[in-house]
Amino acid sequence: MAKIKVVVVDDSALVRSLLTEIINRQPDMACIGAAADPLVAREMIRELNPDVITLDVEMPRMDGLEFLSRLMRLRPMPVVMVSTLTEQGAEITLRALEMGAVDFVAKPRVGVSSGLQELAGDIVDKIRVAASAHVKRLPSAPAAGTTAPASGSSTTAQRAALPRVSTEKIICIGASTGGTEAIREVLVPMPADSPAIVITQHMPPGFTTSFAHRLDTLCRIRVQEARDGDRILPGHAYIAPGGHHLRIDRNGSNYVAVVEDTEPVNRHRPSVEVLFKSAARVIGPNALGIMLTGMGADGAAAMREMKDAGSYNYVQDEASCVVFGMPRMAIQHGAAHEVLPLSQIAPALLARLAATPSGVRHRI
Repeated sequence: MAKIKVVVVDDSALVRSLLTEIINRQPDMACIGAAADPLVAREMIRELNPDVITLDVEMPRMDGLEFLSRLMRLRPMPVVMVSTLTEQGAEITLRALEMGAVDFVAKPRVGVSSGLQELAGDIVDKIRVAASAHVKRLPSAPAAGTTAPASGSSTTAQRAALPRVSTEKIICIGASTGGTEAIREVLVPMPADSPAIVITQHMPPGFTTSFAHRLDTLCRIRVQEARDGDRILPGHAYIAPGGHHLRIDRNGSNYVAVVEDTEPVNRHRPSVEVLFKSAARVIGPNALGIMLTGMGADGAAAMREMKDAGSYNYVQDEASCVVFGMPRMAIQHGAAHEVLPLSQIAPALLARLAATPSGVRHRI
């Protein structure tokens, strides 16, 4: 079986050496080149034709985002970003994901050598997933981050009051690799009177605050990082904080967010399984489930529990997924009512909400 060919692009000689060592320890992959800047990397890619590249965000001669933008327009290929765990690093990483990077690794600011070794399993897992990811060419359009907000996007006036909508319905979304952009595509069309939306996206600590803020600037609903005890309200979306599970509970007549630092589930924290299990138990037929792109099987069994409890579930189809892992497993568990391209999930959801404003049909 052919090994996954990887080119490492990083201005730090130490990081290049560490990543090369981590990659070459794996029986199924090989680091075939290491470049100190994007200009060297460009020639290396032409000559060596790698399957995956790892790319530092902060680079000399040409920054990582500019290089990624050119790469995804001219020669799209799987890219795993190597980001610094800072607020600015998180914002740049989200722009990179918007441009088409498959995933990212957050390298520590101090103790780089020991930190990267601790992340070795995560790094090689993400390279493996990236090698089989569906990568799309970036359109010749304004660079990511300059996209105008959707028509009718959030303003103080539009958000001043919540319309009368059912406080019983809650939309639950699970995603992993490729999910940041998939979530954006689902949330942007949602009107200000949308039912509450609760989201678990596999993401480490330090990135979900920027992710929520970025979505908040684009959406008509309010998007925020969930806080323990938050009342879950219509017109709002709540994102599980990186490194913490998010589940839903009831406090009297209200739904509330429970954020907790308990053990990982399915190797993840936050875990989609935790959110979806709580939806099955607490929300039942008033839940709408959405499973988006991602690796592994996290949340698939719990999404079937949601269906058995009366929810209506949408699953992203293979062609539109970056990685068809979690959606595939949800389908295999019999959890899906509809399997749709990403672009059709929000319209289908809105049509269903418009057709059944005060309840959820139970069609299988």
